[in-house]
Order: sequence, then structure tokens, then C-alpha cells
Amino acid sequence: MKHIINYDFKEICNNIIFENKTLDEWAEIESDDMFSNENYTGGFDATEMEFCFSVFVDKKEYWFQIPLSQIIEITKGTITELDIHEANY
Repeated sequence: MKHIINYDFKEICNNIIFENKTLDEWAEIESDDMFSNENYTGGFDATEMEFCFSVFVDKKEYWFQIPLSQIIEITKGTITELDIHEANY
């Protein structure tokens, strides 16, 4: 499923870029809920070496993960949507 990037998620991406950390530095402080707001919860996963998030759409939870390179592209506005999939526990 495609998910349009909104202001809330773009702000999370801006915060990640503002931290100015390398992947190794992110791995040292890995957390699944470091970044959250009303719609999104997530953080860096050292096993995947990517940022993993959940988002609720129409009362269903979806998951997605993205590398730091895509976070940068989101802040630049070159990526405007993401592939998400229904959460599986």
C-alpha cells in the first residue's frame, strides 16, 4: 500500500537529520520508539540498520522501514510516498 508522506512524518525526518549521526551511532542508541507523534512511532533498528515505523491508517496499523538515505530524500521533497504493509505480530 502506498502512503503519502505528510507534515508529521516529514518533521520526524527533519529531526533525524538534525541529529547528524552515522549509522553506527544510530545503532548504539537503537530504540523502537525514539520518534513519535500522534500518527507515527518508530526509531532505529540496529539489526535492519534502518529506521522502522508504525502508522495507523483507518484504524489499522501499518509498518514500514526506510534507510537513512531515504530519510534525506524525504526532507528534500524528492520522495513523497512510501510503501507500507499491514502489521503482522
